[in-house]
Amino acid sequence: MNYVFLTTLAVYLIIFIVIGILDSKKIKTFTEYSVAGKDQSTFAVVMTLLATVVGASTTIGITDTVYSIGFPGIWWLAFGALGLILQSVFLSKRVRHIDADTLPDLAYKTVGGTAEKIIALIIVISWVGVIAGQLVAMNSLITFATGVNSKTVFVIVSLIVIAYTATGGQLSVVKTDKIQLIFIFLGTLVCMCYLYFVRGGNTAEVLSNIELLNDNYKQVNLFTQFFVIGGVYFLGPDIMSRNFISKNEDTAKKSARIAGILLIVFSVMITMVGMWIKYNVTPEELGESGALMYAVSLLPMPVAVLLLFGLLSAILSSTDTCIINASTIFVKDLLGKESVLPVRITVIVMGIIAMLLAVLGRGDIMSLLTGAYSIYTPGVIFPLAIAIFAYEKRGINKGIWLSAVIAGGAFGIAGTYFKEALNSIGLPVGIMGNLSLIGMGLSLVLALLSIKKGK
Repeated sequence: MNYVFLTTLAVYLIIFIVIGILDSKKIKTFTEYSVAGKDQSTFAVVMTLLATVVGASTTIGITDTVYSIGFPGIWWLAFGALGLILQSVFLSKRVRHIDADTLPDLAYKTVGGTAEKIIALIIVISWVGVIAGQLVAMNSLITFATGVNSKTVFVIVSLIVIAYTATGGQLSVVKTDKIQLIFIFLGTLVCMCYLYFVRGGNTAEVLSNIELLNDNYKQVNLFTQFFVIGGVYFLGPDIMSRNFISKNEDTAKKSARIAGILLIVFSVMITMVGMWIKYNVTPEELGESGALMYAVSLLPMPVAVLLLFGLLSAILSSTDTCIINASTIFVKDLLGKESVLPVRITVIVMGIIAMLLAVLGRGDIMSLLTGAYSIYTPGVIFPLAIAIFAYEKRGINKGIWLSAVIAGGAFGIAGTYFKEALNSIGLPVGIMGNLSLIGMGLSLVLALLSIKKGK
């Protein structure tokens, strides 16, 4: 496994470096580098959108969640798919019509400069954790595949990802996403089919335990994830970046709808893999291995390598998108520059910071992503969505609108990072467990109040 995996990995990464170098020769403007020229077809946007949303959390993280709570673990991706479909219905054409380059740029064009800065700051700070989370998962995957906890291999792979992203920008990310998505879907599909139709096992119990709610996942969890997770897919910076690169409004709308439908298909596949492990592998057998990593150990060598590269592709495709988008936001919206070189430098710096956090083991993939989303969603989703709907129709009271973002974000931060301090002052459990939702509700009310009666 070590030799086969490392050899294939080397070839895989060389291809990406070549793509980055070739694309760098085509790049002449900031638009070409940061939003792939804004001329991508429906096929390209669907592929890169799916590759972006299917990352470590939606593969390794989902199967571990399913092993823990059962079939309701599917809701993370199901709400993601719903978020994309709702985006297609309500937002895609409106956002593309505004013709922004980034999500904070969208805030600038709908609300103003202060809105741009505060949204940019929230995204840049939160998304360092998202990038680190993807790299934590990549480290675990490389350790499993090689059988050695080799920080050297991890650092080399991380630096190559940072290098091709910095070199080719969004153009390279879109192209490599197409390759990566094929590995993601094919690896997951072959793994699922092998487990159920070749290996067999206790499939009857799997089918008898397909339920949308259970003792481990109740209605309150459903409600929370609908807003916190669905909200990110509805109006998240990485997802919406795929809207910005599309060639027109119809392409943006169609791409979000198709991607949402295909994401439902993938959610079923990855959840069923997790369910097979749950009802065929005891906790003692699983040990410290993640559910999906254990599945790899059950597969024949060719299938195992295919799945490993599917997982690696899922991680890389999300990582490079997060890095290029967060770096573009930092340079364009915080520094006020539209130049390729500063973005390239920021890609390198931000990527290395996230890599160091991953090396130091600062959290697992699900906790890092949930923490980032719990801050971003309450602070940004409702205020920005309302600003988009009001664009060219109603005016916005900037002071009230900004208070909506600040209040929502503050509740998200409090619920994510200051639980112990809040517990010590005796806040009720019902409030403590729902601070992000309370923040979303407050930001919604304030954002609605910010709408003026006329333009």
